[in-house]
Amino acid sequence: MINTINNKVFRNANTAYEYLHDQIIQHGVDFGGTKALFNVGFYMTDPMDNRIINRERAWKEDYAEAEWQWYLSGVNNIHKLGSIYGKVPEIWKRMADDKGYVNSNYGWQWKRKNQLNQVIEMLRENLDTRQAAISIYDGKEIYDATYKFDTPCTYAVQFTIVHGRLDMCVTMRSNDLWFGFCNDQYCFSKLQKMVSDELNIEPGVYYHFAHNMHLYNDKI
Repeated sequence: MINTINNKVFRNANTAYEYLHDQIIQHGVDFGGTKALFNVGFYMTDPMDNRIINRERAWKEDYAEAEWQWYLSGVNNIHKLGSIYGKVPEIWKRMADDKGYVNSNYGWQWKRKNQLNQVIEMLRENLDTRQAAISIYDGKEIYDATYKFDTPCTYAVQFTIVHGRLDMCVTMRSNDLWFGFCNDQYCFSKLQKMVSDELNIEPGVYYHFAHNMHLYNDKI
């Protein structure tokens, strides 16, 4: 039997987090030091309510905001994150090369080839466009050795205007619920709001899909 979650609707990120946490513990399969569910997709109808308030998780909004500001800078060096937050988390140190550069700074990725600005212009010029997508994981990772130990978890982010509001779809190859989802959804919802503001429309729903949604065993 395949255990997954398809198209469930949550109001906000915390509700999604708590449900997914329980489902992974109850139904996840052992996979590479984690318990995982596969092909998990769900909606958050109020993505601007992006705070994780679960007490056990003890999520830090100040860090998530620092990560967002780092993404906005477009600088893919962890020392920039350190200057914003006051220190560099160990996970980023492990991913960085010997000069402090990483590939998983999403702001640096969406600025490659001016993708974000191009997407905004597409949406301005054609409200019905199906091409307003930012590509993050796009094949370069297979051949570029710098991606071996630092491979972005997100494939793409796509925006669509539906009923006059900006919907967003985030597609991920892999998503750690404990650290990854909590901070990723915060930053992506901020991106959704930023693009909405550029277009002078309201943000709509946020659809999140992960081929592999998991908890590491030390978090279970």
